[in-house]
This record gives sequence, structure tokens and C-alpha cells, in this order.
Amino acid sequence: MRGKQLYVPYMQLKLYDTATRKKRVFEPINPARISLYVCGPTVYGPAHIGNARPAIVFDVLARLLRHLYPPPESQLIYARNITDLDDKINKKAADEGVAIEVITARYRAQYHADMTALGVLRPDIEPHATAHIADMVAMIEQLMASGHAYEAEGHVLFDVAQDPQYGSLSGRKGKDMLAGARVEPAPFKRNAADFILWKPSSDDLPGWPSPWGRGRPGWHIECSAMAKKHLGETIDIHGGGLDLQFPHHENECAQSRCAHNVPLARFWLHNGLLTMSGDKMSKSQGNIKLVTELLDEAPGEAIRLALLQTHYRRPLDFTPDLVSQSVKNLDRLYGLLRDKTEFVPAKVEVPQQFMAALCDDLNTPEALAALFVLAKQADTPQGKGALLAAGKMLGLLQQEPENWFAGDTSSAQTAEIESLIAERARARAAKNYARADEMRDKLAAMGVAIEDVGEQTNWRRMR
Repeated sequence: MRGKQLYVPYMQLKLYDTATRKKRVFEPINPARISLYVCGPTVYGPAHIGNARPAIVFDVLARLLRHLYPPPESQLIYARNITDLDDKINKKAADEGVAIEVITARYRAQYHADMTALGVLRPDIEPHATAHIADMVAMIEQLMASGHAYEAEGHVLFDVAQDPQYGSLSGRKGKDMLAGARVEPAPFKRNAADFILWKPSSDDLPGWPSPWGRGRPGWHIECSAMAKKHLGETIDIHGGGLDLQFPHHENECAQSRCAHNVPLARFWLHNGLLTMSGDKMSKSQGNIKLVTELLDEAPGEAIRLALLQTHYRRPLDFTPDLVSQSVKNLDRLYGLLRDKTEFVPAKVEVPQQFMAALCDDLNTPEALAALFVLAKQADTPQGKGALLAAGKMLGLLQQEPENWFAGDTSSAQTAEIESLIAERARARAAKNYARADEMRDKLAAMGVAIEDVGEQTNWRRMR
């Protein structure tokens, strides 16, 4: 970039930084190469709706950053990792009598399919933990050399007492650090809050050679090593769910800071957690809803809209009514687009009011309010283009209206539906209203609702 003026976005972006506990103006380290790292799934089972929220939130952020910092002047590098090394994966593989790769390949593929159905774009980089063992070992060696880690009984642990800033991300001090940390009691620890960087593996568990013997990395070192490998020692934005703030992100902060003498990230973003109809999501209570189950009940775009109706930092109560209302809202928006077929959408900039909401810490409720205002103005080529441009920023309204209303209807079913609608039209023209009502009843029995708009009859799948 020497000799070339750095790109400055046309609208200021403000993001709430968990570390400083305030909303700050986002200024990238290098506007030519913006870095975003988000903690991805641990692939030992199907994704639930709580896993989908960060994927959608940071998908919107990535879309916004690419819009504000477009190529060729800028480039966003978005990395979302796959944790394919974990004790839960080991247990699942042992229970099924297969290699861990069988488990991780199965659920990685399902995660990709689920996120695609929710309109989540793939990240630029998707690093896998098992492909970065050497990077993790190298970082642990740095921590050992600097006196921030120690070896004990085949384990290597991070010494929290050697990091004066430990606890700064979460704001936890003293005994508070142990709450929720899933601390395993171990007599070889110097401090109860010390966390594992490397642990030994028995012959029946996955393991790799290291200076401390055959073993495998701890969870926290995985993300630090992968972020450094692909994005650098200090990245612009690190994101994830609020449940990861402590201990995972706190530990990431500490080990990266102590290994490289620079902060891991300039901004930390955390999305709020979900409840299910007022209750905390819990497998033991049986109120975990899988994405695949929800996709059997509602379109992916409606589920996405439901998750965007609350500000990302706030808790969200996920209810059937929230999804059904999202379906109705999309019916309305797609209905407007379908009814304005005489207008070819013009290529226009995303409207300022909509962008202002998104640039205010991803205020999606305000952005959606602006979207519905734009919908009322979609009776011109410019108005229709503005609605579609705004929708694209949220990952909405990007399919043809006919496809939205048809749902998963097959081509054969579509032909049958259109044949019944044509028969009904002929019956009405002949004033054979009994026959027309018969056709309507047949369509209703097939789960199809119809609406007469002038001389045209529109149809949609009942949801």
C-alpha cells in the first residue's frame, strides 16, 4: 500500500467491543486486508439453533464489511474454524467403533448443509484443528520459553499467575474465574485456573508426537494457533457466542498475548444466547431444537429472519410464534416483489437509513424496520432495486418470489397445481362456481393456498 491512499468507507461502522465494554468506531489495522475470525462448530453432532445464531450474525457482519471495504482496494479475510479434535468426538467415535474422521466428516457435511439452508455464506478460510497441530506445538514452545507455561506429568499448562492481564476480557477476578470454567481438578496444577495446552494420549486416543510425548492439544490453543497462522498475530475482529467469552476466549487472549507480546484482536464481538420458549436450552431438559428439525417445519430464510429480529448482543427467546411471524413477513415481502413484475429492479446503492442501522453495531431490528419502509416504496424500478439491495445485506429476498411461495414443491407437483388453477379459471369463466370451489378444495387438500389478484391467481404452500 506504499504510495497509495488507503481506502476509507463511505459510512462509519461502530461495533461494541466486549474487551473495552463500549461501542467503538471500527478502524482496521490495514484497510487493504481486514481480518475476521469466528469460532466455528465442534463436529460431533448435528447443529442446534443456538449454533446457528453466531453463524448468521457474523455472516451479516462479513457482508457488511465487504460492502464497506470492497475490492479491489480492500479484501476481507473471514476465517471460521472447524473443531475436529475434541473429547466428545473421541467418545462418539468409540461408541460407534469408527475413526474420528468418520464422525467429523459426517457432521461437518451436515453443518455445511444446514448453514447453506439458512443463507449463510461459506467463510474464506475454514481451518481444521487436526491440520494445525504443528502450529499449536510451536506456540506452546513459545509459551514454555517465555515462562508462561510449564510441564507437569506429561501435561503442559498455561500459568495464569504469569499473565497480569488474565481476566481482562471477561472481567472476572479470583474465584470468579473458576465458575463455569469446567475446571478439572488436578494435583499437578500450580493454580486451579491454569488450563491445559497439551495433554497425553493413550494408545486408544488420537495423538501426535511432541516435545512432551505423544498427545493432543487443549481446546483453547487450537483457535489461537489457527488465527495466527491464517490472519496474523493481531486480527481486527474475533467473534463468537457469549458462552465462549469465558473461559475459551479469555484463554485465547492470554496465550496469544503472552506468546506474541501483542493483543490477539482489536475488537471482540459476542452474540447473546438463546432460550426456547422462555427456558434455557438444555439437552437434559430436551428443549434443544436441531436446525434440521426446524428446516422440516419452516423455510431456512424464515428461521434466519427470526434470528435477526433481536439485536445480536441481546438474549433471544426462540418460539414457534417467532418463526411463524417471520414466514408471514416474508410472504408479505415476496408478495410485493411478485406483484411488481412490471418493474425491473434498478441497480442502486443500499439506502442510507438502512445502512446507518447496520453500521450502528449491527442493529438488525432497526435495519429490518427500514427494510419494511423500503417495501412500501417498491413500486418503481429504483424502489424495487433498493429493497433487494438492502435485503441482500441481511441475506434475505434473494430468491425468485415464485420459488419462495412454492417451497419444496417438485416440478411434477407444480404442474399439477397449475393445472388445477387453470381448470378453476375455466370454471369461473363459465360461471360454474361449484366446479371452481371443487378445484380450490383440491388445492387446499394439497396444502396450497390461492389468492386472486385481478385476472391473475397466485398460489403458495401453506406453512
